[in-house]
Amino acid sequence: MSVSVLDMSMSLDGYIAGPDDKVGNPGGDGFIRLHEWGLTPDGRFAESGPAGEMLGQIHATGAVVTGRRTAEQVDHWGGNHHGEGIPVFVVSHRPPAPEVAKHPLVTYVTDGIVSAMARAKAAAGDRNVHVIGAYTGQRAIEAGALDELQIHQIPVLFGGGRRLFEVLPSRVELEILRVVDTPEATHIRYRIRR
Repeated sequence: MSVSVLDMSMSLDGYIAGPDDKVGNPGGDGFIRLHEWGLTPDGRFAESGPAGEMLGQIHATGAVVTGRRTAEQVDHWGGNHHGEGIPVFVVSHRPPAPEVAKHPLVTYVTDGIVSAMARAKAAAGDRNVHVIGAYTGQRAIEAGALDELQIHQIPVLFGGGRRLFEVLPSRVELEILRVVDTPEATHIRYRIRR
């Protein structure tokens, strides 16, 4: 059965993007620091060790759910999220721009996060759904549509940028499923208690 997982790298002070996060500077200033844990010294994705295992889980997902802002900042990953050939569901309040039609794996969902998550889970089959983005994650938690969180806690204080959990409507209880501690990051997997 498919599980939806918000998977994000985050600074100790709660930031998932640095200052000046915008199109042309996705993730903002210093963004790469949050993802160095998954890169080899020559800048490729790690394939072994704890980082390789974490990235392998992300790359084994069956669908992606993200918000419009994130999708547009990265030009919808060129229509092929990390070269995985999986469907991407973009939650938005309005239809896509005409140029999105060139990406057949990208579907805009305008009737809410619950619908987007249901469509992604159906498309993913027995594989997990990779959820990306602060706003999308917050709305999914709020709607009761998110199952788990995978946080890659980076030992750095950003001091500014975009926070992952800026606004939640109420307290959310979590259960720790797994902790993998490395010098580059502490990877914590949580289940959302219902």
